[in-house]
Amino acid sequence: MEKVSPGILKTKQHFEALDGLRGIAALAVVTFHFMEVAYTDYSRDFIGHGFLAVDFFFCLSGFVIAYAYDDRIDKIGVVQFFKSRLIRLHPLVFFGSVLGLITFLFDPFGGHPEAYSTDKLILIVLTSILLIPYPVMSDRYFNLFGLNAPAWSLFWEYVANIFYALILWRLRRRYLVALAIIAAIILCMVCRQVGNLLGGWSGDTFWHGGARVFYSFLAGLIIYRFNLVTKNKLGFTGIAALLSLAFIMPFSNWNWLTEPFVILLYFPFIISLGAGVVLSDTLKKVCNFLGNISYPLYMTHYAVLWMFANYYSANKPDALHLALIIIAALIILPAFALLVMKAYDIPLRRYLTGKRKQQVN
Repeated sequence: MEKVSPGILKTKQHFEALDGLRGIAALAVVTFHFMEVAYTDYSRDFIGHGFLAVDFFFCLSGFVIAYAYDDRIDKIGVVQFFKSRLIRLHPLVFFGSVLGLITFLFDPFGGHPEAYSTDKLILIVLTSILLIPYPVMSDRYFNLFGLNAPAWSLFWEYVANIFYALILWRLRRRYLVALAIIAAIILCMVCRQVGNLLGGWSGDTFWHGGARVFYSFLAGLIIYRFNLVTKNKLGFTGIAALLSLAFIMPFSNWNWLTEPFVILLYFPFIISLGAGVVLSDTLKKVCNFLGNISYPLYMTHYAVLWMFANYYSANKPDALHLALIIIAALIILPAFALLVMKAYDIPLRRYLTGKRKQQVN
């Protein structure tokens, strides 16, 4: 078996502005999750389209994966690609599952762990750690991953990565475009049938997640393959504001039109702008920080959210208290994500990467 040069395993530099946009999207989805506990009518929610951050993640992932691996996956091979992705993603899948279990068992505001037998709870934990959808927790709306709800998008991220490594990186550009057109039609059909693109997280809407990742990941690949990078002087603040508009646009009866427009055209355009902007050194540092905390924030916040939901159900806080809780959460949760990143995620990934490089020497 031919050995892989350790140098080829090194990751490329990041697009700092895209890192920053990932952080903005993570903050948006956290805010959305807190708000939807209080406002089940999304038309009353100021960030009623915060869930579209997931589609932005998918599109950004397609671009970043193509940028990082298109010119070297044939050299490192499929196995090394999968190892890279597992080392990057799975430590926080594991941590989020364990954190979800702890908060489920010891939620001071409620929850019903006594409703689950030990055997069933062990199975829930194992499927969560292994990222196997198991929507059996009725008191958690049959989430695909009851202990850590956002893991549903990681499941589809893994699926997209598998298809990339086995098929998509080999395809010529015209075939990618053809697939993207098919994916766009499927996405529009789902949205027209349901009225929105909120699904993917539950057993009943499982395949909606596939429709969402199918198009957006391909769109990210296409942006890179066609070099659709738009040089601009908007700066990070301007592009972040444009991205935020997608999350705060009104939730209405026209979602079947507005949501596909945002996913099909607007998000790819935002990524094109983000890849083409020039940043000052100060803004690069800000964007690096936002990018670094985005994934740990996304994968840890829901453990707290379930406790908040139980608290809200029992106490029904008024608007002022709700605002204070959400503001506090948007300070404390990123700080916790930073701690998790520095104390757990980075050291573990560094250790696993070291072991991996020893194996290829």
